[in-house]
Amino acid sequence: MTWNKILCNHKELQLFGTLNGGQSFRWTHHKEEDEWRGVFSKTAWRLKQTDDCLQYQVMGSIIDNPSDSKCKSMLQDYFRLSFNLGTYYHEWSEKDELFKSACQQFYGIRMLCQDPVENLFSFICSQNNHISRISSMVDKLCEHYGEKICFFDDYVYYSFPDVEKLAKPEVEAKLRELGFGYRAKFIQKSAAQIVEWGGKEWFKGLQDMKYKDARQELMKLFGIGPKVADCICLMSLNHLEAVPVDTHVYQIAAQNYLPHLRGKKNVTEKMYIEIGDYFRNMYGDLAGWAHTVLFCADLKKFQKKENDDCDAPKQKKKRKK
Repeated sequence: MTWNKILCNHKELQLFGTLNGGQSFRWTHHKEEDEWRGVFSKTAWRLKQTDDCLQYQVMGSIIDNPSDSKCKSMLQDYFRLSFNLGTYYHEWSEKDELFKSACQQFYGIRMLCQDPVENLFSFICSQNNHISRISSMVDKLCEHYGEKICFFDDYVYYSFPDVEKLAKPEVEAKLRELGFGYRAKFIQKSAAQIVEWGGKEWFKGLQDMKYKDARQELMKLFGIGPKVADCICLMSLNHLEAVPVDTHVYQIAAQNYLPHLRGKKNVTEKMYIEIGDYFRNMYGDLAGWAHTVLFCADLKKFQKKENDDCDAPKQKKKRKK
């Protein structure tokens, strides 16, 4: 199968940091082939890169016969390749010495443009959880409620389920059976709310709102707090000033920018807003993107990338037809 190409310097897109940094949980690195395999837009992809281009193949798709131009457009949108990242990195480095240091290794970190339904329910799974278990839960959602896309290299790829399927009353009990715990109720209840409010059209309305208004609307969903709401705003709704604040981001802020916050046991609502506003004042309209680079630099799994086997998600176990 031929590899298609999109011209893109590796300094403008780093697949490792972008696909392995906790934005999406549907990508797996295959070391022997030095490629990434994953799913977005109901299409299963193989990706790899050289110094000057992004290479891709479509393993399968529910979309009827996606043309090469359509696939290229999908990838350009997904990685937001219309943004000249080098320009922004230069601007952020001028404003912040910590960023200037971090970006030497964490160049080309892209803010993925994800489907809001998949993004929201993936981050419900992320609450009080670690990445391998989050990935497992997302896989279960897809396997039980998504559509089969294709069978490739002894593995079945599924699309992320439509919100209507997750809204059915019996979903909560099934997800509890599958090990989702309290998140099962959050998923079913919030899915039902989204369907009641208009489904995907409701999400489109959030894109047209101001950031803080969209965030407030998201927090009306069952089980959605400030951090998950900010993740959705940032990664799916084009509100790139949104700054999700978790323990990593709190530590970064307290140690490097806001020393009066050091030693706090919990991130209060007031602290959450203060940290987000600080980054927005420093970085501007793309504060959430800039903070993501610092977030990647802070993750322990990236600290020994060159020497450790933990530098990417473990390959998923092969699944029979």
